[in-house]
Amino acid sequence: MTLESRIARLVHERGPLTVAAFMEAALYDSDSGYYARAARRSGRAGDFFTSVDVGPVFGELIARQVIDMAGLLQSSVPAPQSPASSPQLPFDLVEAGAGNGRLSADILRAIRRRDVALYDRLRLHLVEISPSARTAQLETLDDVAGRLASSSRDLPDAFTGVLLANELLDAFPVHQVVMRDDGLREVYVDVHDDRLVTAEGPLSTPELRSYLDQLALSLEPGWRVEINLRAIDWVRSAIRRMTRGFAILIDYGHPARELYSVTHAAGTLTTFSGHTMAGPERPGTEVPWLERPGEQDITAHVDFTSVQVAAEREGAIALGFLDQTYFLLGLGAAALDGSDLKTRLAVKTLVMPGGLGSTLKVLILGKNVGTPSLLGCSFGVRVT
Repeated sequence: MTLESRIARLVHERGPLTVAAFMEAALYDSDSGYYARAARRSGRAGDFFTSVDVGPVFGELIARQVIDMAGLLQSSVPAPQSPASSPQLPFDLVEAGAGNGRLSADILRAIRRRDVALYDRLRLHLVEISPSARTAQLETLDDVAGRLASSSRDLPDAFTGVLLANELLDAFPVHQVVMRDDGLREVYVDVHDDRLVTAEGPLSTPELRSYLDQLALSLEPGWRVEINLRAIDWVRSAIRRMTRGFAILIDYGHPARELYSVTHAAGTLTTFSGHTMAGPERPGTEVPWLERPGEQDITAHVDFTSVQVAAEREGAIALGFLDQTYFLLGLGAAALDGSDLKTRLAVKTLVMPGGLGSTLKVLILGKNVGTPSLLGCSFGVRVT
């Protein structure tokens, strides 16, 4: 039985599904979910292209920020543990949504070249939901696999160091709501003539209305938007588990005032398959994200305002929010222009406005570290 048939049967048994419940099945079903079935989904042979696919230069640049943060953590150890002779403390690097571990492998190799002392005390934790991806991690890490401390579906219970999530939050299941003349309605997945279709109904949880109320934003009739409750839960849990350290969250998204505006009034829920993107649903057309569940990626832009507020409620401080372009330039991307042609082209791809450089945003958070100046923010904090 196909995943689409199983979803249809579930609708017949339990009633219409929220978009979040549909995405949960389409992306993460243990047998047929899009992310559960393969160790790698990006790159030339995959469905979409990420910064990691550009080559090891992205990991090299991220490693510079990790080294910077590790130094700040070591130098700010509270007394009486901070005399000059104190031993180097263990340092946790946690990558959430790690896939087969390619990014962490690039970061570790760069750290080994630049800071052997940090490399020797570093403990790597890879967090990944896909069993096939977790199985591939040791092979991908290869010569740096000795630093792997854990590989799991879940974040460590407690850690001190750096949490990295590159294009994770936009893959979480989202609720979709639409404003009508008589108020806010939620979009559901139903079945009609043996086909999956969308239908509108009352809100499945009061959290959706509260989410928008807290932003003090008004939606106009006809506006369709996505609400990522899972991202809020995840970041709150992540910050609670962080004893001291930093979080680097890189994703497609916007501040709430832009995401929930006329600019994105059709919503941002979209699909990727074979490097082809199907845009948001349009009135009178097919719904792209309903097609071939389990066989294509489904994603929605991140509301960075709500993510930041959720983190701050758990004791974090926002240290920077900027385009990936300016983050990587702060880490020295421009200095790599004198490298070989392959590296120069990789850097151009990573920082070019209109591409990965401006569409990807970077939110940097700190907990129990004060408000230090960070290398990645040294070029200037700008969001376009």
